[in-house]
Amino acid sequence: MKPAPALFVFAFILLLPGCHSPVKKGSTTPPVKHVLPADNGDFFQKISPDLGIDFRHTIGDHHLDNLVETVGGGAVFLDYDQDGYIDLYVSNGSYTEHLSEGEHDEKIHTNHLYRNRQDGTFEDVTERAGVGDRGYGMGMTVGDLDNDGYPDIYITNYGPNVLYRNNGDGTFKDITKKAGVAGNDCSVGAVWFDYDNDGLLDLYVGNYIAYDPEYGYFYAPDGFPGPMAYDGQLDRLYHNLGEGKFEDVTEAMGVANPDGRAMGVGSADFDGDGWQDIFVANDHMVNNIYHNQEGKGFTDQGTRTGMAFNQAGEATISMSVDFADYNGDGLIDVFMSDDTYCSLYQNQGGGVFKDMAYPSGISMAAAQHVGWSSTFIDYDNDGDVDIFKVNGELKHLYGQEDQLFENIDGEKFRDISGELGAYFQEERVGRGACFGDYDNDGDLDGYIVNLNDQGVFLRNNRGNEQNWITFNLVGTESNRDGIGALVKISAGGREQTGVRRSTTGYLSQNDHRMHFGLGDAEQVNFVEIKWPSGKIQRLEDIQPNQIITIKEE
Repeated sequence: MKPAPALFVFAFILLLPGCHSPVKKGSTTPPVKHVLPADNGDFFQKISPDLGIDFRHTIGDHHLDNLVETVGGGAVFLDYDQDGYIDLYVSNGSYTEHLSEGEHDEKIHTNHLYRNRQDGTFEDVTERAGVGDRGYGMGMTVGDLDNDGYPDIYITNYGPNVLYRNNGDGTFKDITKKAGVAGNDCSVGAVWFDYDNDGLLDLYVGNYIAYDPEYGYFYAPDGFPGPMAYDGQLDRLYHNLGEGKFEDVTEAMGVANPDGRAMGVGSADFDGDGWQDIFVANDHMVNNIYHNQEGKGFTDQGTRTGMAFNQAGEATISMSVDFADYNGDGLIDVFMSDDTYCSLYQNQGGGVFKDMAYPSGISMAAAQHVGWSSTFIDYDNDGDVDIFKVNGELKHLYGQEDQLFENIDGEKFRDISGELGAYFQEERVGRGACFGDYDNDGDLDGYIVNLNDQGVFLRNNRGNEQNWITFNLVGTESNRDGIGALVKISAGGREQTGVRRSTTGYLSQNDHRMHFGLGDAEQVNFVEIKWPSGKIQRLEDIQPNQIITIKEE
C-alpha cells in the first residue's frame, strides 16, 4: 500500500476544507466495506471494482451499429463535496429511440457519481446527489459557474445537454432550462473558460454530426456510415451572465462553423496574450484554433498556427487535445490524439507551432493504435510531463492496449507501457479518461472509460517515491476555479510551467489541483502564478510533498 501523504500549512495558505459527508439523516443502510488490493509491484495497478467503483458503460443496445454509439463516454475527477478528496463522475449511454437498434436489456442506465471515502474506496451516491442523468451521455466538463466554491457539472448528450448546479450540501439541481444551455444536437466535447476575463466561467460546446438513422449507404466491412456521410453541426458559445443564466453568443463572437464535426474541445492561452483561446479537434477535417481578440470576438487561426493539420499536411480524425510545457521553455505546447500518428505541437512563440510527433518518437508507436483520450501527466514525479494515451478501435468493439510515453529530456518520448504493469497488456476499447491524486499521496492515479465495457481504475504505486507539490488555486478577482491561470515553479535547478485547465483529453477532466513532480529536489524555490485577472502572485521557499491551497491576492 502507498504511504500516507505529508501535509504542511503556511500562514499565507488556506487550509483544505474539512470533511462533510453528504449522508442522509436517518439512513440505516450500513456502508459496504471494500478491501483494496495490496501493492502487486506494478507501477500502475488495476484496482477496480475492488475499491467500490463497478461502473460499466453501455452503448444502449447489444450491437455497435451506428457512429453515435462509437463516441462516448467520459469521466471527471472533482471534489463535489469540498472535503479535500477528489470524487469521480462518469457518463453513460442509454437505450434511445431512433438511435438504438435491436435487442437491449430493460435496465435503466444513468451517469454515476462516486464519493471518495478518504480511505481509498468509493461509494455510489448518484441517486442521493441527484445527478443520474438518463440521456445518451457523451462527456462532461466541471466548473464553478457561480463562484460559490462548489463545482458544477455540464453534461454533453446526444440530444439535450444537462447542467447540474451544486447545492453545496451534497446534492445538485438541474438548472438547464433556466440557464438556456440545453441545445438539442449531438454534443461531444465541451469546456468551461472565461473568455472575457470578467470572473465568470463561460461555456463552449462542440457539436458533432446531424445523425440520420435512415441513411444506410456504407462500405460493408465498416458496419455503418462514417462521419463524412453526415452534415456537421454548429458549435455553441455561451456567455455567463451571472445568476445561473447564459446567452448564446456563437454568431456574435465569430465562432459559428456549421460544417464542423467537433470531438475534443479545450481552452488555453496559446500565445501568452492573457486571453483564453479555443481549440476544437474535428473529425475528418481541419482543426479550429479560435484566437481570442481580447474578449471581443474570435478569429480562426488554425492554419496560421500550424495546428489545423498534422505533420503531413493532412486533416485527421482528431479526438482530443491537451496542453502543457513538455520541453521546459516556458511556452504551452499541445498534444492532439488521432487515429494514426498523432500530433505534438511544440510552441515556437508568436502563436506558431511545429508538429514534433515524428522526430520526438511518438508517431511510429502511436500509429499502431487509435488514440482517444490523451493527457499530459508527470506519472513518476521526475519533473517533466509524460503522455498517457488511451486507445480503442474506431468502429468495432476490438480492444487495443493503452500507452504511456515517457518524456526524455524534453526532446524525445519513449513508449514504456510494457514496463509499467500487467494492465498495459490488456486490450480494451478505451474512450475517455481522467487522472488525479485520489488518495492524496502525491502521485497521479487514473480512471478509464471503456466503450460498452467495465471501466478501469488505475492506482499509481510508485510515483510518490520522488518528491512532488500540488496547488489548489482559488481565484477572487479571477474565476474562483482559477481556470486559465499560468503557474511556474522553480525547484532543483529546473523551471516548470503549467496551465490550469478545465477539460483535459477526450470528454473528460483531470483533478482540478495542479500537480508538479520535483524529482529529488528538497525545496520549491518559488512558485509564480499569473491569474486570469492579470495579477501575478509569487511565493517562495516551499517544502515539497504537500497539497496547498493558494488564494488570489
